[in-house]
Amino acid sequence: MCKQCEMRPVYEFTNKRKLCKTCFLHYFQKKVLYTIRKFEMIKKEDKIFYKKAMDFKSVVLAEMLKFVADKADITFVNSKEKADKIALDSSIDSEAESILKTLIRGNVSELKKNLPALKNEIKPLYLFLDEEILLYAKLKNLKFQKKKEKRDKIKGFEDELEKRHPELKRAIVNSVLELYS
Repeated sequence: MCKQCEMRPVYEFTNKRKLCKTCFLHYFQKKVLYTIRKFEMIKKEDKIFYKKAMDFKSVVLAEMLKFVADKADITFVNSKEKADKIALDSSIDSEAESILKTLIRGNVSELKKNLPALKNEIKPLYLFLDEEILLYAKLKNLKFQKKKEKRDKIKGFEDELEKRHPELKRAIVNSVLELYS
């Protein structure tokens, strides 16, 4: 943290810790590297495929994969068939929603699909909230298109609970991680 974090914060955690623009960008990049390392998502010389889209999560995923490519020896391919790994733009928000839907349907055996790295699919943005990903895109001036979210009852329920109980989505995802670790 620097002096600017208290004077000009752009993000505040639930524990009231604040980050300025520079510190937030640094935090975001470090957390992506941590996620990739912790869940052993990428190895040297991996060929990675990711779907190119213009929504904010896809744009940030592409930016982060290029950031990682500067540090590791990985290449990007244009088809899933040629790829060793397929990178998905999944976040805590989308994972928590998927976990809740799976539990409501009673398909507990399908919870494994919500892990950060399963078979050849990886999720480098797995530990980030959509709010953090959107802020990163805006701070880096990345070009993206806003798309309308589909609002269903479960998503609305989850968002209402998150307002009353911050960190709920993170707790849901961490519970699944504990189940399979």
